[in-house]
Amino acid sequence: MVKSIFRQKILSPVMLAGTVLIGFSVPISVALDNLLLALVLVGALFHLPAIWQIARHHPVARAALLLFLMLLAGTLYGATPLREAMGILGKYADLAFIPIFMLLLHGTARRWGQYAFFTAMGITLLLSYLVGLHILPAQHWMQAWASPENPAIFHSHITQNNMMAFVVFLALLNLRDVASLRARLGWGVFALLATINVLFMVQGRTGYVVLSILLAWFVWSTLRGYLHSRGKTWGWQQGLGVVLALAGLVMAAYYASPRLHERVNLVGAEYQAWQPNHGRDTSTGQRLDFYYNTLQIVQQQPLFGVGTGGFPAAFAQQVAGTDVLLTQNPHNEYLMIAVQTGVIGLALLLYLFYTLWRTTLRLPTAFEQDAGRGLVLAYMVNCSLNSALLDHADGLLFSFMAAVLFANLKTEAKRD
Repeated sequence: MVKSIFRQKILSPVMLAGTVLIGFSVPISVALDNLLLALVLVGALFHLPAIWQIARHHPVARAALLLFLMLLAGTLYGATPLREAMGILGKYADLAFIPIFMLLLHGTARRWGQYAFFTAMGITLLLSYLVGLHILPAQHWMQAWASPENPAIFHSHITQNNMMAFVVFLALLNLRDVASLRARLGWGVFALLATINVLFMVQGRTGYVVLSILLAWFVWSTLRGYLHSRGKTWGWQQGLGVVLALAGLVMAAYYASPRLHERVNLVGAEYQAWQPNHGRDTSTGQRLDFYYNTLQIVQQQPLFGVGTGGFPAAFAQQVAGTDVLLTQNPHNEYLMIAVQTGVIGLALLLYLFYTLWRTTLRLPTAFEQDAGRGLVLAYMVNCSLNSALLDHADGLLFSFMAAVLFANLKTEAKRD
């Protein structure tokens, strides 16, 4: 009886608060993330049967757990010492938190989780403008490279731009749903300022691509829903019109911003100048060297890979005797998973994205359906240019938002 009261009156509210606050901490503080995750994990020990039921029956939680279990299996083979392998596995542990988050994020808690994320990104946006406009000098607690030329505040410019692009998308979905003119104005201003921050202030080029894809999906899904609500058909003509209009907007942004223009052109020039294993002197060349040599490793160990945590040693061996810069990961999650766990792990990663996309059809609202597919699109792009699930902040945001957006499915779990 005492244990039951402890769970219901004390432990569950603390776990719930900790989970919601993760939405606030992810864009701001790794240390706070770890503290909140530890708190949630301790509480989860008292709810293992319920968590296991979600992990078994919820399609998204199950797909995420399968990928994590494959990475766990990868610690049992290969030449990587177990301690190092478990260290890398720990970076993917966010996948195993999805059923825990889903247990807690139900009802209004899912909305509060979104608000927590918006609040943190609003603080980030404000500070980024203050630094970028020379109003506030870069502080010692900001990123080491924070400057008016690249005002990334709490995380790297890559991570900040990826998160900011996603929050633009969520803000636009909220703008579409609210009825109040004042609320629409607020969401619109937020989305506009965040878009300017991504495209013209912070230098994370992945964010440019993520934002473009998400804006395209927002326009596409919104117009399709509008026509459907009026009994009209969404055909290829409408789709082509959306594509051409968005292409025009992208070109306008490209020519309107000297910084954006310069950084995009730089990628093209570096790509054209790249030769295999001779890209050390440029950012694009380094990444292409990473991709080129990582593919060679995958070809040598295609089925099961070299084992979890085995990438650094395998890459060092692959590039021995060349001028290629050594790296701890290939800056591509698909390749990172394939190197460690082979095509089996890669298939499970793709299955996770497929499950998320397919399952959105069962979400109850247009907001959740479009946001869920936006999450998939954002991370499919992010994973092609970074090791997004390996990275702490990006990986934790993925798991948190997957729970926020898909937790409603747990009541239908047994039909899956």
